[in-house]
Amino acid sequence: MKDLDIPDGYAGLDFPWADAPAEGDVVEVADDILWARLPLPMALDHVNIYFLREDDGWAMVDTGFDTKRTRAILDILRAGPLGGLPIRRLFVTHHHPDHVGLAGWLQGQGAELLMTRTAWLMARMLTLDEQPRPTPETLAFCRRWGMDAEVLAKRANERPFNFADIVAPMPTGYTRVTEGEEIELGGRRWHVARGDGHAPEHAVLFEVGGNLVLGGDQLLPGISPNLGLYPTEANGDPVGDWLAACARLTPLARPDQLVLPGHKTPYRGLPTRLASLRQNHVAALNRLHDHLATPRTGGECFAPLFKRDVGGDLYGLAFFEAIAHLQHLYRTGRAVRETRDDGVWVFRAT
Repeated sequence: MKDLDIPDGYAGLDFPWADAPAEGDVVEVADDILWARLPLPMALDHVNIYFLREDDGWAMVDTGFDTKRTRAILDILRAGPLGGLPIRRLFVTHHHPDHVGLAGWLQGQGAELLMTRTAWLMARMLTLDEQPRPTPETLAFCRRWGMDAEVLAKRANERPFNFADIVAPMPTGYTRVTEGEEIELGGRRWHVARGDGHAPEHAVLFEVGGNLVLGGDQLLPGISPNLGLYPTEANGDPVGDWLAACARLTPLARPDQLVLPGHKTPYRGLPTRLASLRQNHVAALNRLHDHLATPRTGGECFAPLFKRDVGGDLYGLAFFEAIAHLQHLYRTGRAVRETRDDGVWVFRAT
Protein backbone atom coordinates (compact mmCIF):
# COMPACT_ATOMS: atom_id res chain seq x y z
CA MET A 1 0.00 0.00 0.00
CA LYS A 2 1.26 3.49 -0.82
CA ASP A 3 0.63 4.62 2.72
CA LEU A 4 1.94 7.74 4.40
CA ASP A 5 3.19 9.17 1.08
CA ILE A 6 5.29 12.28 1.59
CA PRO A 7 6.15 14.94 -1.00
CA ASP A 8 9.89 14.76 -0.26
CA GLY A 9 10.05 10.97 -0.51
CA TYR A 10 12.42 11.35 -3.47
CA ALA A 11 14.22 14.48 -2.24
CA GLY A 12 17.99 14.22 -2.06
CA LEU A 13 18.10 10.90 -3.92
CA ASP A 14 19.79 10.06 -7.21
CA PHE A 15 18.09 7.63 -9.61
CA PRO A 16 20.48 6.25 -12.24
CA TRP A 17 17.68 4.67 -14.32
CA ALA A 18 14.63 6.63 -15.42
CA ASP A 19 12.83 3.56 -16.75
CA ALA A 20 12.19 0.15 -15.23
CA PRO A 21 12.83 -3.02 -17.23
CA ALA A 22 9.99 -4.17 -19.47
CA GLU A 23 8.17 -7.39 -18.65
CA GLY A 24 10.42 -10.35 -19.46
CA ASP A 25 13.49 -8.13 -19.82
CA VAL A 26 16.28 -6.99 -17.48
CA VAL A 27 18.54 -4.02 -16.75
CA GLU A 28 22.13 -4.64 -15.65
CA VAL A 29 22.57 -2.50 -12.52
CA ALA A 30 26.11 -3.68 -11.71
CA ASP A 31 28.55 -6.21 -13.10
CA ASP A 32 26.69 -9.52 -13.33
CA ILE A 33 23.64 -8.22 -11.44
CA LEU A 34 20.36 -8.00 -13.34
CA TRP A 35 17.18 -6.16 -12.31
CA ALA A 36 13.78 -7.47 -13.45
CA ARG A 37 10.18 -6.83 -12.47
CA LEU A 38 7.17 -9.06 -11.89
CA PRO A 39 3.56 -7.79 -11.90
CA LEU A 40 1.32 -7.54 -8.85
CA PRO A 41 -2.50 -7.25 -9.07
CA MET A 42 -2.76 -4.28 -6.69
CA ALA A 43 -2.14 -0.54 -6.43
CA LEU A 44 1.59 -1.15 -6.04
CA ASP A 45 1.65 -3.07 -9.30
CA HIS A 46 5.14 -4.62 -9.32
CA VAL A 47 7.88 -6.22 -7.28
CA ASN A 48 11.56 -6.02 -8.14
CA ILE A 49 13.65 -9.17 -8.39
CA TYR A 50 17.39 -9.40 -8.94
CA PHE A 51 19.68 -12.03 -10.43
CA LEU A 52 23.33 -12.36 -9.41
CA ARG A 53 25.58 -14.48 -11.61
CA GLU A 54 27.31 -17.42 -9.94
CA ASP A 55 29.80 -19.96 -11.32
CA ASP A 56 27.19 -22.55 -12.28
CA GLY A 57 24.04 -20.45 -12.67
CA TRP A 58 22.29 -17.62 -10.88
CA ALA A 59 21.31 -16.49 -7.42
CA MET A 60 17.89 -14.83 -7.31
CA VAL A 61 16.67 -12.21 -4.82
CA ASP A 62 12.91 -12.33 -4.05
CA THR A 63 10.29 -13.97 -6.24
CA GLY A 64 6.90 -12.31 -6.81
CA PHE A 65 3.54 -14.05 -6.30
CA ASP A 66 3.00 -17.66 -7.30
CA THR A 67 0.76 -17.21 -10.36
CA LYS A 68 0.73 -18.66 -13.85
CA ARG A 69 1.75 -15.28 -15.21
CA THR A 70 4.77 -14.84 -12.93
CA ARG A 71 5.92 -18.41 -13.56
CA ALA A 72 5.68 -17.75 -17.30
CA ILE A 73 7.63 -14.48 -17.04
CA LEU A 74 10.31 -16.19 -15.00
CA ASP A 75 10.60 -18.92 -17.63
CA ILE A 76 11.03 -16.20 -20.28
CA LEU A 77 13.77 -14.60 -18.19
CA ARG A 78 15.56 -17.91 -17.70
CA ALA A 79 15.46 -18.73 -21.40
CA GLY A 80 16.53 -15.21 -22.42
CA PRO A 81 18.61 -12.87 -20.25
CA LEU A 82 19.72 -15.68 -17.91
CA GLY A 83 21.09 -17.63 -20.85
CA GLY A 84 19.32 -20.85 -19.97
CA LEU A 85 21.38 -21.27 -16.81
CA PRO A 86 19.60 -22.55 -13.68
CA ILE A 87 18.65 -20.64 -10.56
CA ARG A 88 20.87 -22.34 -7.99
CA ARG A 89 20.19 -20.19 -4.93
CA LEU A 90 17.34 -17.99 -3.79
CA PHE A 91 17.64 -15.21 -1.21
CA VAL A 92 14.31 -13.94 0.17
CA THR A 93 14.46 -10.67 2.11
CA HIS A 94 11.25 -11.19 4.11
CA HIS A 95 8.16 -13.36 4.40
CA HIS A 96 5.57 -11.31 2.50
CA PRO A 97 3.94 -13.15 -0.42
CA ASP A 98 5.20 -10.83 -3.16
CA HIS A 99 8.73 -11.73 -2.06
CA VAL A 100 8.39 -15.42 -1.17
CA GLY A 101 5.57 -16.58 -3.45
CA LEU A 102 7.64 -18.71 -5.83
CA ALA A 103 10.23 -19.88 -3.28
CA GLY A 104 8.79 -23.36 -2.80
CA TRP A 105 8.37 -23.84 -6.55
CA LEU A 106 12.01 -22.93 -7.11
CA GLN A 107 13.13 -25.17 -4.25
CA GLY A 108 11.32 -27.99 -6.00
CA GLN A 109 13.58 -27.33 -8.99
CA GLY A 110 16.70 -27.59 -6.85
CA ALA A 111 17.28 -24.03 -5.65
CA GLU A 112 18.72 -23.50 -2.17
CA LEU A 113 16.55 -21.11 -0.13
CA LEU A 114 18.27 -18.56 2.13
CA MET A 115 16.17 -16.61 4.68
CA THR A 116 16.26 -15.42 8.25
CA ARG A 117 14.68 -17.83 10.70
CA THR A 118 11.70 -15.63 11.56
CA ALA A 119 10.98 -14.90 7.92
CA TRP A 120 11.01 -18.59 6.97
CA LEU A 121 8.90 -19.66 9.95
CA MET A 122 6.34 -16.93 9.24
CA ALA A 123 6.10 -17.81 5.55
CA ARG A 124 5.79 -21.54 6.09
CA MET A 125 3.30 -21.17 8.94
CA LEU A 126 1.09 -18.84 6.94
CA THR A 127 1.05 -21.10 3.87
CA LEU A 128 -0.26 -23.90 6.11
CA ASP A 129 -2.85 -21.73 7.89
CA GLU A 130 -5.67 -21.62 5.34
CA GLN A 131 -8.97 -20.17 6.60
CA PRO A 132 -12.34 -20.15 4.79
CA ARG A 133 -13.56 -17.33 7.07
CA PRO A 134 -11.82 -14.97 9.50
CA THR A 135 -11.13 -16.60 12.85
CA PRO A 136 -13.08 -15.49 15.95
CA GLU A 137 -9.83 -14.07 17.34
CA THR A 138 -9.36 -11.91 14.26
CA LEU A 139 -12.91 -10.58 14.37
CA ALA A 140 -12.65 -9.81 18.08
CA PHE A 141 -9.34 -8.00 17.50
CA CYS A 142 -10.78 -5.83 14.72
CA ARG A 143 -13.92 -5.06 16.74
CA ARG A 144 -11.90 -4.09 19.82
CA TRP A 145 -9.76 -1.68 17.83
CA GLY A 146 -12.80 0.02 16.26
CA MET A 147 -13.05 -1.28 12.71
CA ASP A 148 -16.06 0.15 10.89
CA ALA A 149 -19.07 -2.03 11.76
CA GLU A 150 -20.23 -2.44 8.15
CA VAL A 151 -16.73 -3.32 6.97
CA LEU A 152 -16.33 -5.82 9.80
CA ALA A 153 -19.69 -7.47 9.08
CA LYS A 154 -18.79 -7.81 5.41
CA ARG A 155 -15.34 -9.24 6.17
CA ALA A 156 -16.82 -11.74 8.64
CA ASN A 157 -18.67 -13.47 5.81
CA GLU A 158 -15.93 -13.42 3.18
CA ARG A 159 -12.94 -15.64 2.58
CA PRO A 160 -9.96 -13.72 3.96
CA PHE A 161 -6.62 -13.37 2.26
CA ASN A 162 -4.72 -16.63 2.55
CA PHE A 163 -1.02 -17.04 1.80
CA ALA A 164 -1.79 -20.36 0.17
CA ASP A 165 -3.66 -18.53 -2.59
CA ILE A 166 -0.49 -16.94 -3.99
CA VAL A 167 2.44 -18.66 -2.24
CA ALA A 168 3.62 -22.05 -3.46
CA PRO A 169 3.83 -24.82 -0.84
CA MET A 170 7.14 -24.57 0.97
CA PRO A 171 9.03 -27.81 1.62
CA THR A 172 10.70 -28.54 4.92
CA GLY A 173 14.13 -26.99 5.21
CA TYR A 174 16.03 -23.82 4.34
CA THR A 175 19.45 -22.22 4.89
CA ARG A 176 19.37 -19.74 7.74
CA VAL A 177 21.07 -16.35 7.56
CA THR A 178 21.59 -14.32 10.71
CA GLU A 179 22.14 -10.70 11.60
CA GLY A 180 25.81 -9.74 11.70
CA GLU A 181 27.18 -12.61 9.62
CA GLU A 182 28.74 -12.38 6.17
CA ILE A 183 27.43 -14.50 3.33
CA GLU A 184 28.51 -15.08 -0.25
CA LEU A 185 25.99 -14.39 -2.98
CA GLY A 186 26.72 -13.87 -6.64
CA GLY A 187 30.48 -13.89 -6.11
CA ARG A 188 30.28 -11.00 -3.64
CA ARG A 189 30.46 -10.87 0.15
CA TRP A 190 27.50 -9.37 1.98
CA HIS A 191 26.98 -8.22 5.55
CA VAL A 192 23.57 -9.27 6.88
CA ALA A 193 21.72 -6.49 8.72
CA ARG A 194 18.27 -6.72 10.26
CA GLY A 195 15.28 -4.59 9.45
CA ASP A 196 12.00 -4.72 11.37
CA GLY A 197 8.60 -3.07 11.54
CA HIS A 198 7.35 -3.85 8.05
CA ALA A 199 8.27 -7.52 8.50
CA PRO A 200 10.01 -9.23 11.41
CA GLU A 201 13.70 -10.00 10.90
CA HIS A 202 13.71 -8.49 7.42
CA ALA A 203 17.18 -9.09 5.94
CA VAL A 204 19.10 -6.19 4.37
CA LEU A 205 22.38 -7.04 2.64
CA PHE A 206 25.29 -4.56 2.49
CA GLU A 207 28.10 -5.46 0.09
CA VAL A 208 31.40 -5.90 1.94
CA GLY A 209 34.03 -3.70 0.34
CA GLY A 210 31.55 -2.47 -2.27
CA ASN A 211 28.68 -0.05 -2.71
CA LEU A 212 25.61 -2.24 -3.27
CA VAL A 213 22.69 -2.70 -0.88
CA LEU A 214 19.90 -5.24 -1.30
CA GLY A 215 17.20 -3.32 0.54
CA GLY A 216 13.98 -5.30 0.08
CA ASP A 217 11.03 -3.33 1.45
CA GLN A 218 13.01 -1.85 4.34
CA LEU A 219 14.65 0.81 2.15
CA LEU A 220 12.08 1.88 -0.45
CA PRO A 221 12.32 5.26 -2.20
CA GLY A 222 9.30 7.54 -2.33
CA ILE A 223 6.96 5.55 -0.12
CA SER A 224 7.06 4.11 3.35
CA PRO A 225 6.11 0.42 3.55
CA ASN A 226 3.06 -0.64 5.50
CA LEU A 227 3.57 -0.98 9.26
CA GLY A 228 0.59 -2.97 10.46
CA LEU A 229 -0.51 -4.34 13.82
CA TYR A 230 -2.21 -7.72 13.40
CA PRO A 231 -3.90 -10.26 15.70
CA THR A 232 -1.02 -12.71 15.22
CA GLU A 233 0.99 -10.46 17.61
CA ALA A 234 -1.59 -8.30 19.26
CA ASN A 235 0.83 -6.74 21.75
CA GLY A 236 3.46 -5.91 19.13
CA ASP A 237 4.85 -2.47 18.32
CA PRO A 238 5.74 -2.42 14.61
CA VAL A 239 6.23 1.35 14.56
CA GLY A 240 8.68 1.10 17.45
CA ASP A 241 10.42 -1.77 15.67
CA TRP A 242 10.64 0.36 12.51
CA LEU A 243 12.19 3.34 14.30
CA ALA A 244 14.71 1.06 16.01
CA ALA A 245 15.62 -0.51 12.66
CA CYS A 246 16.21 2.90 11.09
CA ALA A 247 18.62 3.74 13.92
CA ARG A 248 20.34 0.35 13.58
CA LEU A 249 20.85 0.66 9.81
CA THR A 250 21.95 4.30 9.74
CA PRO A 251 25.62 3.65 10.68
CA LEU A 252 25.88 1.28 7.68
CA ALA A 253 24.58 3.82 5.17
CA ARG A 254 26.74 5.84 2.77
CA PRO A 255 25.72 8.34 0.07
CA ASP A 256 27.54 6.42 -2.70
CA GLN A 257 25.75 3.11 -2.12
CA LEU A 258 23.38 1.90 -4.83
CA VAL A 259 20.25 0.60 -3.11
CA LEU A 260 18.36 -2.15 -4.93
CA PRO A 261 14.86 -1.93 -3.40
CA GLY A 262 11.92 -4.34 -3.49
CA HIS A 263 9.71 -1.78 -5.27
CA LYS A 264 10.25 1.42 -7.27
CA THR A 265 13.69 2.04 -8.79
CA PRO A 266 17.30 1.74 -7.59
CA TYR A 267 18.74 4.88 -6.02
CA ARG A 268 21.67 6.49 -4.22
CA GLY A 269 21.46 8.65 -1.13
CA LEU A 270 20.71 6.10 1.58
CA PRO A 271 21.58 8.29 4.62
CA THR A 272 19.08 10.88 3.41
CA ARG A 273 16.46 8.23 2.75
CA LEU A 274 16.83 6.59 6.16
CA ALA A 275 16.39 9.96 7.83
CA SER A 276 13.22 10.65 5.86
CA LEU A 277 11.84 7.14 6.48
CA ARG A 278 12.22 7.72 10.21
CA GLN A 279 10.89 11.27 10.14
CA ASN A 280 7.90 10.19 8.07
CA HIS A 281 6.57 8.10 10.95
CA VAL A 282 7.67 10.54 13.67
CA ALA A 283 5.60 13.24 11.92
CA ALA A 284 2.67 10.83 11.52
CA LEU A 285 2.79 10.01 15.24
CA ASN A 286 2.76 13.71 16.11
CA ARG A 287 -0.23 14.37 13.84
CA LEU A 288 -2.06 11.42 15.36
CA HIS A 289 -1.26 12.63 18.88
CA ASP A 290 -2.83 16.00 18.03
CA HIS A 291 -5.85 14.17 16.56
CA LEU A 292 -6.36 12.38 19.88
CA ALA A 293 -7.15 15.63 21.68
CA THR A 294 -10.63 14.25 21.06
CA PRO A 295 -10.94 10.57 22.10
CA ARG A 296 -10.93 8.27 19.03
CA THR A 297 -11.19 4.62 18.07
CA GLY A 298 -8.76 3.05 15.63
CA GLY A 299 -11.25 3.39 12.79
CA GLU A 300 -11.43 7.14 13.44
CA CYS A 301 -7.71 7.77 12.98
CA PHE A 302 -7.22 7.68 9.20
CA ALA A 303 -7.34 11.44 8.59
CA PRO A 304 -4.02 12.45 10.18
CA LEU A 305 -2.14 9.53 8.62
CA PHE A 306 -3.27 9.26 5.01
CA LYS A 307 -3.39 12.01 2.44
CA ARG A 308 -6.45 10.70 0.62
CA ASP A 309 -9.76 9.00 1.28
CA VAL A 310 -9.37 5.34 2.17
CA GLY A 311 -11.96 2.73 1.26
CA GLY A 312 -12.55 -0.49 -0.62
CA ASP A 313 -9.60 -2.86 -0.83
CA LEU A 314 -7.28 -0.38 0.88
CA TYR A 315 -9.37 -0.09 4.04
CA GLY A 316 -7.83 -3.12 5.75
CA LEU A 317 -4.21 -2.06 5.22
CA ALA A 318 -5.03 1.48 6.35
CA PHE A 319 -6.83 0.22 9.47
CA PHE A 320 -3.97 -2.02 10.59
CA GLU A 321 -1.48 0.79 9.91
CA ALA A 322 -3.54 3.29 11.90
CA ILE A 323 -3.84 1.04 14.93
CA ALA A 324 -0.11 0.30 14.78
CA HIS A 325 0.54 4.01 15.27
CA LEU A 326 -2.06 4.16 18.04
CA GLN A 327 -0.34 1.21 19.71
CA HIS A 328 3.00 3.01 19.65
CA LEU A 329 1.52 6.13 21.25
CA TYR A 330 -0.11 3.96 23.90
CA ARG A 331 3.00 1.90 24.63
CA THR A 332 5.21 5.00 24.88
CA GLY A 333 2.81 6.78 27.23
CA ARG A 334 1.64 9.42 24.77
CA ALA A 335 -1.92 8.10 24.78
CA VAL A 336 -4.20 6.37 27.24
CA ARG A 337 -6.79 3.73 26.42
CA GLU A 338 -10.25 3.21 27.81
CA THR A 339 -12.87 0.56 27.06
CA ARG A 340 -16.35 1.66 26.04
CA ASP A 341 -19.46 -0.20 27.13
CA ASP A 342 -19.48 -2.03 23.78
CA GLY A 343 -15.94 -3.33 24.34
CA VAL A 344 -14.27 -0.99 21.81
CA TRP A 345 -11.05 0.76 22.81
CA VAL A 346 -10.97 4.55 22.75
CA PHE A 347 -7.69 6.47 22.86
CA ARG A 348 -6.91 10.00 23.94
CA ALA A 349 -3.68 11.97 24.05
CA THR A 350 -1.80 12.48 27.29
